[in-house]
Amino acid sequence: MFNLLKERLAGWRKKADAAPAEMFSDSGGRINEGKLEEVLYDLEMALLESDVALSVAKEIVDTFAENIKGKRITKKLDFDAAVREGLKQAVEKALSADRIDFFDFIAKSPKPAVVMFVGVNGTGKTTVIAKLAHALQERGLSCVIAAADTFRAGAIEQLEQHGEKLGVKVIAHKAGSDPAAVAYDAIEHAKARHKDVVLIDTAGRMQTNLNLMEQMKKIRRVASPNMTVFVGDALAGNDVVEQAKKFQETVGFDAAILAKIDADAKGGAALSIAHTVGKPILFVGTGQGYDDLQAFDARWLVDRLFGEAP
Repeated sequence: MFNLLKERLAGWRKKADAAPAEMFSDSGGRINEGKLEEVLYDLEMALLESDVALSVAKEIVDTFAENIKGKRITKKLDFDAAVREGLKQAVEKALSADRIDFFDFIAKSPKPAVVMFVGVNGTGKTTVIAKLAHALQERGLSCVIAAADTFRAGAIEQLEQHGEKLGVKVIAHKAGSDPAAVAYDAIEHAKARHKDVVLIDTAGRMQTNLNLMEQMKKIRRVASPNMTVFVGDALAGNDVVEQAKKFQETVGFDAAILAKIDADAKGGAALSIAHTVGKPILFVGTGQGYDDLQAFDARWLVDRLFGEAP
C-alpha cells in the first residue's frame, strides 16, 4: 500500500530540500499550512488508490493534518521523518478498534467455547480454522471442528484432511445436509468429551444471497456461539469492506480475521474494515502453513506498511 506514499514522501522531501522557503514558514521553521494542502491532497489520493474507503481516508487525512500542522521543522529533523510519524499516528488511530485477545477470551469462556466463522467464498475461511485449531493445540487446548459447510464440493473432505494432519476431531454429515444440525452435533460431542473449543466452518455466502444469509442466522441460533468471526480476503480491497458491512447488518459478528495479508500489495482492507465496521481484527494470515497466523497489532501493521517491519 505505502509504496504510493513513499513516492510522495520522496517528492515532498525533494521540494523541501530544493526550496525550503516553500515548505517551511520564514519564522520559526514551522510547516507552511498553505503548502500542506498539497501534501494532504496527495495523501488522500494515495489512500484512495490503495483501496482505503473514502470515509477512512478522510479521517486519516484530518488526523494527519492535526498531527503535522504547526510542527517545527529544522535541518536536524528531516521533513519526511515528521510526515512519516504524523502518518503513522493517523493510520494507527484508524486501526484502533477495541482489541480482543482471542486466546484470553477463549480461556474465560464457558467450556466448550463455540466460535463460528462466516464470510464469502474463497476467503480462506477453512484454512484459517485449521490454523486456529493448531494454535489452540499449541496452548494445550482441545478442540472439535464442525464441518457445517455442507454445500461446497470438497469442503468436508478438505476439513477432514486438516483434522487428520492436526489430530483434531471433525464432525461431519453427508453433503447437502442441514448445517445447523452439524453445528449442534459438534457442540454435543464437545460437551460429552469435555473439549475446550468448537470451531464451526460455514458455507461461503455471497452477502447478496438472502436465502443463504437466513440459513446462516439459523446456524447462529442453534449454535449460540460465544464469538462469531468474519473472515475476509485482504486482497479484495474495498469489496471486503462491503462484505463485512453486509454480514454485520444481516448476521452480526464480533471480530474479523484477514487472510492473505502476506500477498496484499495495498493494505487498504485492514485500515477500512477495522474503522468502517468498528470490529477488531483478531489475526492476519501471513502464509499457507499452520503457523502462519499472526495476532493483529495496529503498530505492527503500520510499520509493515511503511516498510519498517518484516
